[in-house]
Amino acid sequence: MVILTTLFVAAGGIYAMLETPLDAIPDLSDVQVIVYTEYPGQAPRVVEDQITYPLTTAMLSVPYSKAVRGYSFFGISFVYIIFEDGTDLYWARSRVLECKDSPPPKKSLETSLILKTT
Repeated sequence: MVILTTLFVAAGGIYAMLETPLDAIPDLSDVQVIVYTEYPGQAPRVVEDQITYPLTTAMLSVPYSKAVRGYSFFGISFVYIIFEDGTDLYWARSRVLECKDSPPPKKSLETSLILKTT
């Protein structure tokens, strides 16, 4: 009787192990979209005033955005838009694409979205 119970418990354990989905590395990061803009040869203060600040203020109106952060460096600008939990990444990217050209920059600069990498 003990051997039969042991075999049933072992068979149930093997079945449960094979049927349970396992995500070895779960994605616990926030949904975020990064807008990258190059403004070659400009100081961080100029990039901040002409690129980062207008983009950051425009991104504040994106639905379900939790935080908007802008960073300016020599000749480049990054604007991070972090969304609420449960927001679909592709929906968030499309909303950012709709809003990113709303304040036309002073010069015709190419802004791009950075692909999601985790």
